[in-house]
Amino acid sequence: MLRTAAELSTARRVVVKVGSSSLTGPDGSLAVDRLIAVSDALAERRVAGQEIVLVTSGAVAAGRGPLGLSGRPRDTPEAQAAASVGQGLLIAHYTEAFAAHGVPVGQVLLTAEDTIRRSRYRNAVRAFERLIAAGVVPVINENDAVAPDELTFGDNDRLAALVAQLVRADALVLLTDVDGLYDGPPGRPGARHIPVVESVDALEGVEVTGTGSRVGTGGMITKLQSASMATSSGIPVLLTTAANVRAAFAGTAKGTWFHATRKRASRRQVWLEHAARGNGKLVLDDGAVRAIVDGTASLLAAGIVRVEGDFRAGEPVELVDVQGAVVARGIVAFDAAELPEMLGRSTRELRAELGDRFEREVVHRDDLAVVRRRTDAAR
Repeated sequence: MLRTAAELSTARRVVVKVGSSSLTGPDGSLAVDRLIAVSDALAERRVAGQEIVLVTSGAVAAGRGPLGLSGRPRDTPEAQAAASVGQGLLIAHYTEAFAAHGVPVGQVLLTAEDTIRRSRYRNAVRAFERLIAAGVVPVINENDAVAPDELTFGDNDRLAALVAQLVRADALVLLTDVDGLYDGPPGRPGARHIPVVESVDALEGVEVTGTGSRVGTGGMITKLQSASMATSSGIPVLLTTAANVRAAFAGTAKGTWFHATRKRASRRQVWLEHAARGNGKLVLDDGAVRAIVDGTASLLAAGIVRVEGDFRAGEPVELVDVQGAVVARGIVAFDAAELPEMLGRSTRELRAELGDRFEREVVHRDDLAVVRRRTDAAR
């Protein structure tokens, strides 16, 4: 595990995310020279032997010019049209820029559904591994042209964190228009730069403002959320400007380094915690919540007070407390229709009355990921 930003050049695999604000000019259109500068730096790293995965914004910005849009799209269909037109332009520029270094790129367009559904998640893993093994730099963007509002990532910062987990990256680099995290608005006199963050959850006295630039959707809040997702999965994060990308890999860039806060989790655990969509809910009593959050227990029928939703055995469900707060997600071993008669009963009772098949965990610990940590549960 990387300990400092100075070690970034030693990472085997790095996911780099570049935002719209870093790829557009003053008029909001795609700044090809900026795209080429980032591409040159990343291609050099690939030629040097590092595995690079690029998550890029900029499709909507690239499509504005050909569609004659002077500002942000006014509605979802207009944004989807701009993304459709701009994505082709964007990947064409990346293909040409990386080809100048003899590095091939492969376009990958994802929707949230590709991470929510386990089968599609596994397919994405296989596709990325094959591309990377072939020496290709995957260039990833959200499939904005077709993704419905309820199935979007919301911004590419979250997408980048999920991709970093999916490809088991050694580090995530977020390139933006600010050279790191500050304890207040960067333009405010006296605002101090924060070079290292031990834990996103432990940040105190930091005034995080802004919801995105005039061309992008992700502000500093989304970057902190992305950093939290990655670091909690064992992946450190560097936040810096796109202009610093070369210096970042040389270990000399001004930026903010977020330490990984946990050991690397399995892909299954990461998927459950950050990407899986629960098909139903199991409401737990206080004792079961403590056993799940503070301990290492599996979930037994005795700790469940209510079942909500319709699901099948083998599907993801949310484990919630009696107030409705999600504490964990897991793969359930029974259908929703089977559980009501099991609630509050011990495995011994279930075996005696219903048979041997019912003497097992409702959610085994190996199929469970805690969402609310011990420190959260104590608040």
